[in-house]
Amino acid sequence: MRKSTIVTALTALITFSGTANAEDHSETKKSQPKLVVAISVDQFSADLFSEYRSSFTGGLKRLANGVVFPSGYQSHAATETCPGHATIMTGVHSGRAGIIANNWIDLSIERDDKTVYCAEDERIEGTSFGDITAPMQGDYVASAWHLLVPTLGERLQKISPKSRNVAVAGKDRSALMMGGKGVDDVYWWKGKGFATLKGRNISPSLTALNKSIGEKIDRARPAYATPAHCASRSAKIMHGDGKSVGDYAFQRPDGAARIFRLSPDFDHAVIAAATAMFDELKLGRGEATDILSIGLSATDYIGHAFGTEGLEMCIQMSELDRSLGEFFDILDGTGVDYTVMLTADHGGLDLPERMSLQGMPSAERVDANLNAKTIGKKVAETLQLTGDKPVLHADAPFGDYYVSLDLTDKQRTQVKDSAMALIAAHSQVEAVLDHDDLAAIAVPKGSPEEWTLAQRARASFHPDRSGDFIVLLKKAITPIPTTDRGYVATHGSPWDYDRRVPILFWQKGIQSFEQPLSVMTVDIAPTLGALIGVTIPDEETDGTCLDIDGGAANSCD
Repeated sequence: MRKSTIVTALTALITFSGTANAEDHSETKKSQPKLVVAISVDQFSADLFSEYRSSFTGGLKRLANGVVFPSGYQSHAATETCPGHATIMTGVHSGRAGIIANNWIDLSIERDDKTVYCAEDERIEGTSFGDITAPMQGDYVASAWHLLVPTLGERLQKISPKSRNVAVAGKDRSALMMGGKGVDDVYWWKGKGFATLKGRNISPSLTALNKSIGEKIDRARPAYATPAHCASRSAKIMHGDGKSVGDYAFQRPDGAARIFRLSPDFDHAVIAAATAMFDELKLGRGEATDILSIGLSATDYIGHAFGTEGLEMCIQMSELDRSLGEFFDILDGTGVDYTVMLTADHGGLDLPERMSLQGMPSAERVDANLNAKTIGKKVAETLQLTGDKPVLHADAPFGDYYVSLDLTDKQRTQVKDSAMALIAAHSQVEAVLDHDDLAAIAVPKGSPEEWTLAQRARASFHPDRSGDFIVLLKKAITPIPTTDRGYVATHGSPWDYDRRVPILFWQKGIQSFEQPLSVMTVDIAPTLGALIGVTIPDEETDGTCLDIDGGAANSCD
């Protein structure tokens, strides 16, 4: 393995500078790339791409000079990490994929913890996702079990057994949703290094990388240099009880590994891991086409912790651009014929405290009393229901709400009707949608920006997993009532600032063009599939192949 894979990458990081055509694809055609690199940048909204596009000089500039769909859509209402990643490499809406949210409630499971994480296997005894007020703290077993459809990598493997399907990401749900159940090698960040599926061994290159990270991650790091175009973004914004964001450059003291993820260093580590796997497995240099899916999560963690419009995000965009450029240079140096696709799992919105100072005085945080526990108590009192068990369950102020199964059918109907009416009357709520009404709606087609709210919710709806009703908040309502836990901003709404994402394609010699009309992330898998000889039947996808040839030829033929 080249020294640059681990030592150089980590020095820069820590020391701071289904069905398919049944033909044999073991011998790839000359027109087919030997490697598909599918990149998802968590929370990289179309707005961020547009805002910083003129400043890109590295990898993002290369992609912006390829084929650009600036108005891509994660078309569903549940604009969260897991649903978004579930659309990218499957070609189906998140509801059809079975991934209705990051977390949902299943009151029928035997364990005490009824919250189900999208990337866990709750069937394993003794596991727990964790307290919903402190997510990701349980002892769950990571798995793609909930994903109901195959990924492009899995489809490729069926017709090309020598092809490799590899995924590396900052989050387990990103890697697993892009790689699928049949992923050959899959890694994600956990603690102070990269982990993999239970029962699998860490590869030699990732073992070495983890050792290198472990030796350095607790060391202090100085602030990043502020790029010239970022200087004007540095402005302190107060929030919470004397806290502020907007002027932080990611300096860390000794022993601060816990905030490593909240910096560009995190993406550098994931790219180092992807590079290590590219080298160790010699991806793109075998007899068949390989797929490498990469999930970069730092933009999301930074957006949550600091918002989208301060110095922090400006530095992150600059570093993302630089690190992607270095990664592409490494691929170029091997001579591998590769195609890159880059998109995002969702967008994001800035913190309301800054938005209210920048032309959006209506921006505000959600009412702390708009939650299942408080609403459920009010409903129980009104209906004179006795008992200590809650009558209403939800993971957040918005999204899926579930009525207790401990009630009689009549009581469940009363609780549902009363809760829906109470929540719908709240000034911060845009709509409350009934489960049965959504189930009766046809899966939407056509331009996603023209879909009704109900259609957007239908795209992330699954009849067996979605709630008894779904709550959608009004625009610019941040569903985080306080900033005590460190998050100041988020996503998850049905509005276009959370739905619009860039979709970019690049390969050597590609005819550059930009298509401003809307497309969807469910179009990605059919588009990439056409390049590598994998045809996804029309009835097995919600997307359509995008012709990215840019000339007289059609890449979908």
